[in-house]
Amino acid sequence: MAIYALGDLAPDIHPTAYVHPDATIIGNVTIGATSSVWPQAVIRGDDGPITIGEGTSIQDGAVIHTTQFTPTQIGNFVTVGHLAHLEGCIVHDWALVGSGSIVLHNAIVHEHALVGGAAMVPGGVEVPRCSMALGVPAKIREGVLDEFHARMNVEAYVHRGEQFRTELRRLN
Repeated sequence: MAIYALGDLAPDIHPTAYVHPDATIIGNVTIGATSSVWPQAVIRGDDGPITIGEGTSIQDGAVIHTTQFTPTQIGNFVTVGHLAHLEGCIVHDWALVGSGSIVLHNAIVHEHALVGGAAMVPGGVEVPRCSMALGVPAKIREGVLDEFHARMNVEAYVHRGEQFRTELRRLN
């Protein structure tokens, strides 16, 4: 795996987290217990801190970045879909950020909310608890989700991360 310090800024990755060998993690990044980072994901904490909580899945090709003015905070038990881009935003516990979506500076995705696939949440927009953000730019549909919509997905990725952490082996 490609894990880099940048000057004095070194990633802090919990020993029970799974980071795929083809993922890249740079600088001021903290990754919590049982979280997983999948192939070609890039987490680059060069301008400011990136914090990823416990049991969170950063899926294939996702890009997590920050700015010197807006840290990126991803809570516990969050799923960040394939090819998603998060930068300078806050994503609270149990949220789901769909594949190919973008969440920008100072946006907030609250607990149990969902950002739909390929949606774009502009800077400063809030996605309320149990709501969906769909489209470009995202339109909010409030109160359409329950608190349990993400649980099966999160549990599957926590298990899968443990399996890959202990069983993955390169054959060539």
